[in-house]
Amino acid sequence: MSLHDEGHTVAGWTGTAIATAGSGLLGWGVCAVSVPALVAGLAVCAVSVLVTWYLHLAGWGKPPGPRPRSQWPLGVRDAGARDGHPACVSCRLAGRARRPAPRPTTDTPLTGDPRPAIAETGG
Repeated sequence: MSLHDEGHTVAGWTGTAIATAGSGLLGWGVCAVSVPALVAGLAVCAVSVLVTWYLHLAGWGKPPGPRPRSQWPLGVRDAGARDGHPACVSCRLAGRARRPAPRPTTDTPLTGDPRPAIAETGG
């Protein structure tokens, strides 16, 4: 039994399986001196990257770093993937990077007066 998070995820295993098939096809293309097999092998390897990225964004991957023990099993989906993971290149590429919260605005006038503006009421 493992005592640390090895990062085994559906996205990781699926991407690895597709990339292995693409690498095998690429290797066969080199041995057979077949340009179509080389191109097909490169295409399958590129597809493996896209499939892995899609599965990561769908919640079947993992954020960078260790996860809580409850999320270690292979079939556990990452609930935080929709908002994006901090320091995650995949999430940043998809536009899901967590950004700092916007700074609160004040109603201070631009005249340099540090006191907040007070609305006058007619009465």
